[in-house]
Amino acid sequence: MGKFNRRSFLAGAGASVAVSPLAFPAIAQNRPIPVGACLEFSGGLELFGNQAKIGLDLAAAEINASGGILGRSVEILYRDNKTDPKTAAERTRELIQLDQALAVVGPITSSARNAMQPAIEGLKTPLLYATNYEGADNGAGCGRYLFFFNTVPNQDTAPLIPWLAARGVGTRYYAFGQNYVWPRNMFQAAKPMITQVKGTLLAEEYTPAGQTNFTPVIRKIADSGADVLLFALPGADGITFIKQAEEFGLMKKVTVAFLGFSETYLGAFGAGKGENMYTGVPFVASDPDAGVQDFVARVRKQAGPDVGISHYVFAHYNALMALKRGVEKSGKLDREGAVDGMAGLSMPIATGTASITQGDHHTAMQMYIAKTENGSLRVVEKLGVIQPLSGCRA
Repeated sequence: MGKFNRRSFLAGAGASVAVSPLAFPAIAQNRPIPVGACLEFSGGLELFGNQAKIGLDLAAAEINASGGILGRSVEILYRDNKTDPKTAAERTRELIQLDQALAVVGPITSSARNAMQPAIEGLKTPLLYATNYEGADNGAGCGRYLFFFNTVPNQDTAPLIPWLAARGVGTRYYAFGQNYVWPRNMFQAAKPMITQVKGTLLAEEYTPAGQTNFTPVIRKIADSGADVLLFALPGADGITFIKQAEEFGLMKKVTVAFLGFSETYLGAFGAGKGENMYTGVPFVASDPDAGVQDFVARVRKQAGPDVGISHYVFAHYNALMALKRGVEKSGKLDREGAVDGMAGLSMPIATGTASITQGDHHTAMQMYIAKTENGSLRVVEKLGVIQPLSGCRA
């Protein structure tokens, strides 16, 4: 036998994708159930990939401690997609065809998810996507094998604008974000809300990734007379912008509505910085609710007492728990059974109940308006359960 060539094997395996999904139940019944996790552990978004891992590790530990899924333990197979869509697609195919993953969790970016979708659909394997995102683009990005466990714009962004308007923050808005699909679609979702509150969108501006000097745009925002900055600049770039905005004095002139904010940012702006910013989220670690605090305590027991806990931890934990409950609901430990069981599933989560829609597989859950204050993110209003408007075609 010749030397095993992983790349050649994958190329050959691609010709038999119709068979591969059926192989899972017969493979190594005595091994743990493999679940793939294709996440950003390098390339600029590792902050979020590491948060996802914390949630998945806790869920796997709790599942295994309680007897597994239909009597079999779970093993998470982590792969770094390097914040690169092509790499994400390659790792996904490997997880499904070589590792026989029951499902794949991840990624963080929409571009990586879109790149992974052909393999997910062709190999008929559920993808558990637990990142807040911009919703379907004209119906694209939906399907039988895609499940969504975080928020879409009508859940996290649409409520934020009227909430701020009702508190008299002003009516002039400036939208600034990174130049890719998520910020653009988030701002698109915000525009009807701005109109609804009789506001004015003064400008909509985008920047490429990797910028280090935001002074010119900060000056432009300050000179515009904006009352509210709609801000969609994730990761290190967002941290850099807020630091420079603080130094310039912009934070004293505008109210920042930080789209996609999470606890992962806390402390990154410097002592006493990044205060009084608002966001819409499905989870806040400082919430005194008993269910939330029980979840936070379990995370910290597993991951360490000082670990930051964001909605990425929460949503990825929920995703793996949904896989367990879906399989047990269907009674079938295979990919189609997982899909059938998760569609329409309701389950308890730290904030109450999560309900996965039957048709488009998005999640209805409790939502919050939260504010950065004294180095923490705290709940300022509990909005109740908000049904997702995914944008998927019926």
